[in-house]
Amino acid sequence: MTDPKPTRREILRPLHLVGIALVCGIFATIVTLVSTGAFTSRVNSAIAKGTYEGLTPIGLGLVIGGISFIVTLLGLAMLMLAVDPADVTKRVDRAVLLSDDDAGAGAAGGSGAAVADAAATDDDTAPGQSSRA
Repeated sequence: MTDPKPTRREILRPLHLVGIALVCGIFATIVTLVSTGAFTSRVNSAIAKGTYEGLTPIGLGLVIGGISFIVTLLGLAMLMLAVDPADVTKRVDRAVLLSDDDAGAGAAGGSGAAVADAAATDDDTAPGQSSRA
């Protein structure tokens, strides 16, 4: 029994793209918080005393996370523009980046190699042996 092939629309739903951008933003926020020392007692006590200069690590993490979210979302939206609208309803049954010419050549190349190997062997040698003695 064959599995039903998903369409591009089913693969690339807008909510999934927003979710991917959100995960990238959260990851950037966590990395920023850890790298600025937001969880250390020294930084937290300086913030509590009011002696911490500049943007707090939490504020910086939110800014970096927001920028990462927006840049990722814009990048994915630009990549979506490269998809032909006519291809959205077609079923995907092979690699997405493989062109039609490559798909035909790949299938023909596999059988052509077997024919070439069979023609290269001599009649008096076994398929696994070389023709040199």
